[in-house]
Amino acid sequence: MANHLDLIIRGGSIVLRDEVRVLDIGVKSGKIVALGEQIGEDAETIVDARGMTMMAGMIDVHVHLNEPGLGDWEGFATGSAALAAGGCTTYLDMPLNGVPPTVTLAAMQMKLATAEAQSHVDYALWGGLVPGNVDDLEALNEAGVIGFKAFMSSPGDPGEDAFREVDDLTLWEGMKRIARLNRVLAIHAESESLVSQLGRIRQVEGAVSAKDYSSSRPILAELEAVNRALFYAEQTGCPLHFVHISSPAAVMVIAKAKERGVNVTVETCPHYLTLTEDDLERIGPKAKCAPPLRSKEEQDMLWHVLRLGYIDMISSDHSPCPGDLKLLDNYFEAWGGIAGAQSSLELMLDEGHLKRNIPLTQLTAMLSCAPAKRFGLHPRKGEIRIGADADLVMIQLNKAYELTEEQLLDRHKQSPYVGKTFSCKVAATWSNGNLVYEQSSGVQPVKRGSWLSGIS
Repeated sequence: MANHLDLIIRGGSIVLRDEVRVLDIGVKSGKIVALGEQIGEDAETIVDARGMTMMAGMIDVHVHLNEPGLGDWEGFATGSAALAAGGCTTYLDMPLNGVPPTVTLAAMQMKLATAEAQSHVDYALWGGLVPGNVDDLEALNEAGVIGFKAFMSSPGDPGEDAFREVDDLTLWEGMKRIARLNRVLAIHAESESLVSQLGRIRQVEGAVSAKDYSSSRPILAELEAVNRALFYAEQTGCPLHFVHISSPAAVMVIAKAKERGVNVTVETCPHYLTLTEDDLERIGPKAKCAPPLRSKEEQDMLWHVLRLGYIDMISSDHSPCPGDLKLLDNYFEAWGGIAGAQSSLELMLDEGHLKRNIPLTQLTAMLSCAPAKRFGLHPRKGEIRIGADADLVMIQLNKAYELTEEQLLDRHKQSPYVGKTFSCKVAATWSNGNLVYEQSSGVQPVKRGSWLSGIS
């Protein structure tokens, strides 16, 4: 068999679903075709992975790449380069940060045309649920969206044709349609009535600091929206996925709904696990997001519920913007989004495994396998197994380095993690058996990423 292989990765510590073993990986035509202690000496390319850790590539289900129509914002080429350098081999692009947003079939076709031959790794597209487009959901589904996304609070763009939050009737009607389509609805869960009024009060008072912004979006607003969305899901049978949950209390509300039989999953993000509201003050608007960063006490409890298995997956919520939108003293006016695509996997390995001893098998489940299963990409993607796509990342677990702006590959290089010393480093990334990133040479120039239609 070895004489016919395209690639052998030899002697790495392979993170499988239930164990870590030193094995060789054999790849042919983009697929993993062999796993063994020694699968032969001959292949077109042989990589020595001794002393390295091999994991399935991360599947980032929550990424904002701002095309089409937004000019100097992040696009597929730069965003996917950063993701590849961070060990991500598949991403799901959100529907709101494009002109037009992906809420109609025509808008979806425009986005697909923009993305074609521009991505370094594979991708899928979310469709949107907004007021007025319930009748567009079936066409979006038939065209191959991976699922649908809705906001329960304002996305913050004042433009006339911008993505809009759902009212209760739209949420109810949309959930009924999405349930019939057997898709998942991803929810940004914050109560608009609470956060908008609290925000207005702070700004009228001239209270526009980091602490003022954080206090205007309390955990209560997340809890209220989570409970309301779960109630609607129980009435309609709509599968739900809660994005970027920031509080352990909300995680546990969702866990209790699962016990009642609700079809629901939950993600959190590396920034909630590694940054706090004090860091927002220290770093500035580069660390502004919604929901906002929480206290150290909340963060410690979030790690606790993660360790216990109540969090299904980790995603970046990479939400970049041009630099000037972060250079504002008024925290309510600064762009709300963290640019962290390149650091998600390293953050979870550093803070989760190396510092907190969370097993690599548990981390690969949250970073790769659970996302693949939830959104219909498994068994093709999400784990190292014979027959799966050769989406692989090689990691030096004992490689300390300091992140600098020069190392960042996204367009505007506004990571809140610049200056942080990481205890591990992505050494190489393969997508469908093709090397897309290598530490010394960087991201490879050929863009081979493919669109993954949600049509199974």
